[in-house]
Amino acid sequence: MPRPSAETDAVPEHVQARLEAAGLRRTLATRAVLGVFLARPGQGLTHAQVLQALHQRGHEPNRVTLYRLLDRLAACQVLARHSDDRRTWRFTLQGAEAGARAAPLVPRFECRRCGQDRALGALPAAGRGWLRELQRGLARQGDSVERVELALRGVCAPCSAGGGA
Repeated sequence: MPRPSAETDAVPEHVQARLEAAGLRRTLATRAVLGVFLARPGQGLTHAQVLQALHQRGHEPNRVTLYRLLDRLAACQVLARHSDDRRTWRFTLQGAEAGARAAPLVPRFECRRCGQDRALGALPAAGRGWLRELQRGLARQGDSVERVELALRGVCAPCSAGGGA
């Protein structure tokens, strides 16, 4: 296997802390996958796109091993995992603020053309109140909410300017 590039060696401290807390080692495969996401901040990538990027960088990971690694990185909140409107899993590098239990819900905008995935800022007070009421209603029914995600999907301005939807 070729020597990893310098970008795969540079793992941000918050990512390293999450890896260590989850008991994951910073292997060559982990650094290579993180390098793909660090080179494309904010972009939601599918398994196939990550695999293609790794091949372009001279890495030849096993497809199943890559699936497992992406799932492990999502489980320890290094990556966020969500499905797009075609029910394809996309992965996005989490920021330093992610991972706190009481972290505020931050809506995301996902472009269905280019795969850009960006945070829109903290949910306004009215939205937080609506969400609390929804969770209370579910709790009265015996349901337990473990995670909440809010994703707005559409076409970003650069993609809209480049052609019709």
